[in-house]
Amino acid sequence: MPTAHEEVSWEKKSLAGFCFWEKKTETLPIQDLRKLQAQRLVQSVKVAQAVPFYKEKFKAASIHPNKIVSPDSIRSLPFTTKEDMRNLFPYGLLAVPLEDCVRVHASSGTTGSSVAVFYTENDIETWSNLVARCLYGVGVRRSDIFQNMAGYGLFTGGLGFHYGAQKLGALTIPANAGNSKRQVALMVDFGTTVIHVMPSFALYLMRVFEEMGINPKKDIKLRTMFLGAEPHSEETRKRIEAFYGVDAYNSYGLSEMNGPGVSFECHMKDGVHIWEDSYIVEVIDPDGDEPLPVGETGELVYTTLTKEAMPLIRYRSGDLACFIPEPCACGRTHRRISRIQGRIDDMIIWKGVNIFPMQIDSILMDIPEMVENYLVVLEIDNYVDTMTVQVEVPEVYLEGEKSEGLRRRIINSLQSELLVKPEVQLLPAGTIPVSETGKTRRVIDKRSL
Repeated sequence: MPTAHEEVSWEKKSLAGFCFWEKKTETLPIQDLRKLQAQRLVQSVKVAQAVPFYKEKFKAASIHPNKIVSPDSIRSLPFTTKEDMRNLFPYGLLAVPLEDCVRVHASSGTTGSSVAVFYTENDIETWSNLVARCLYGVGVRRSDIFQNMAGYGLFTGGLGFHYGAQKLGALTIPANAGNSKRQVALMVDFGTTVIHVMPSFALYLMRVFEEMGINPKKDIKLRTMFLGAEPHSEETRKRIEAFYGVDAYNSYGLSEMNGPGVSFECHMKDGVHIWEDSYIVEVIDPDGDEPLPVGETGELVYTTLTKEAMPLIRYRSGDLACFIPEPCACGRTHRRISRIQGRIDDMIIWKGVNIFPMQIDSILMDIPEMVENYLVVLEIDNYVDTMTVQVEVPEVYLEGEKSEGLRRRIINSLQSELLVKPEVQLLPAGTIPVSETGKTRRVIDKRSL
């Protein structure tokens, strides 16, 4: 372990600032952090000028790196959108010769043309270090056994966490996604202490543990979970922590920046720290381009500060969150954002009301009788928009007074939060199809079919 990285015993985790991978960087005084951002922003703009797309945009806006004097100068720079990335796929945003690139990751393209992100060797090293910083920040050490249950390949979550765990020095099991009984067997056989998993798969595994007769609190050594790749509510986290007897941490990133390693939740579990030495983050009006006051929810916009192969300037992520104004008790100076509250393109409009799936998740995960899965189905019935929330429950609640009482309770809870009244259908456990290898589908909108 490099001498700059503090080894702090797990028993001291209750102390503020108990574990820093790079203490000087993570606790850099805010004024110095802003100076570093300004310096790196100048360099990032210079690198981006090698891309014809940015060169033309900078010229049209009379932008020159010498005009950048602070992170606030970023507001004069043009936005980049996912549509831009799709239109320029695959090589149109490369800022270095292709032979200088050693890795490419890409989206599946299931909701449109694919998006590609390239990396130089230095980009991979920087990315690995950021992920190691996240892992170390909640107590993961080289003595840990890390089981990576994310998909490997073009998806950034698998290799991103893998390289970060290896850099930290932890024994890393490249388990990949899916194959639920095998995942449990690996935890038992190797004494896994830390896992990276999608929250929906963590919920699915609860039933697998019960079917295999294994108690995760007694029969395995699991201590820490990283929940990533899907937005999830605080209620989902609590349900997972209660079943497994672990600390579960929110891992947020996006493929266009790197993937995991953009930010992490420290042991305070109160928002995620953005690594501001590598990214400038803005919160803007999603219907325009003006910055919003601290504490107000808007669209997250990212600018890379260290990427060589493919710098992105003011990338509109579509993710919705807000800045948390108070400093974190952990001692880090890098700003925090709230839990992701949804995506602009995930918003449901029903009966004139804007609804985000996370609102529904928060309500249902707080219902003790819900087994593990739910599905929101939107349809048109006789020219009328309908919403049916399907919820898996134990058999005892499928008929009679218990069934109707629970159904009414769920309807009332949803109506209180959403301000509209959906239908609720109670189903036996295991009825709703789940995906072991990808993100579980929570909403099916049949109205446009």
